[in-house]
Amino acid sequence: MTQPLSLRERAEAEAGRMPPLLARAEHLAGTVLLGEHGRRRAGLGDDFWQYRPAQTGDSRRLIDHRRSARGDQQFVREREWQIAQSVMLWVDQGASMRFASDDNLPTKIERARLLSLAIAILLVRGGERVGLTGTSLPPRRGNTQILRLAESFALDAPEDYAAPEHRAMIPHARAVFLSDFLGDIREVELALTKAADRGVRGVVLQILDPSEEAFPFRGRTIFESVGGTLRHETLKANELRDRYLDRLAERKARLAHLCRSTGWHLGLHHTNDSAQSGLLWLYRALDRGSL
Repeated sequence: MTQPLSLRERAEAEAGRMPPLLARAEHLAGTVLLGEHGRRRAGLGDDFWQYRPAQTGDSRRLIDHRRSARGDQQFVREREWQIAQSVMLWVDQGASMRFASDDNLPTKIERARLLSLAIAILLVRGGERVGLTGTSLPPRRGNTQILRLAESFALDAPEDYAAPEHRAMIPHARAVFLSDFLGDIREVELALTKAADRGVRGVVLQILDPSEEAFPFRGRTIFESVGGTLRHETLKANELRDRYLDRLAERKARLAHLCRSTGWHLGLHHTNDSAQSGLLWLYRALDRGSL
């Protein structure tokens, strides 16, 4: 089992190379609170935004007398509305994610945990609330929440392929899903469709071992799932290559179509690539105005 503190230290090392990330939000309903960063909308924040002419119903204590003294009209000093965005994470912790084709490579779950915790650190540093999909760990801010996330990520799921969690999606929040997405695609379709129905948009990062892309197997080969529930032996593995690659391409195309239709952003990361490159992709995907 991955040790939470060790995972957190590695994730903080990755996150420390970037400035704090402020999650972009198009819809803010249900996720408004006083935060440490401002969004340009009048409200209850501490920072000055603009002056506007006083209107009927404005309290006299809101009037800025120094600005009003410049003319015959009274002005109200408006401040920014401090808004924090909720970001929900789902990390596939099924047995298939514990695969690595080489001892020098991290398993898919090790990379997924590192990237998800690193992006959570960036989000929390930027004033955002971060948690897990479902009901086990609602979005919160602060260092304590980072430790809770690390502890949650250290737990393995018993099944070969874990289904995305889609309960308790906060309306108009953002989400990040990390998985190999090699399990039942219908579960992914259900999760993203339900999320889209609640105005939730986000990022899907598919994490694959390089051997899962190249299929380098030849001759007699025994294919067995990490969980030990599936097993297939063949004397001519190379004859399976084309069919396998066609199925993988079909899966990627279906996932891409799903993301396009639900307004999510899709990325691909290989475990032989640097963790920093994966974190950079997540950073840019969340930080772009289209999300």
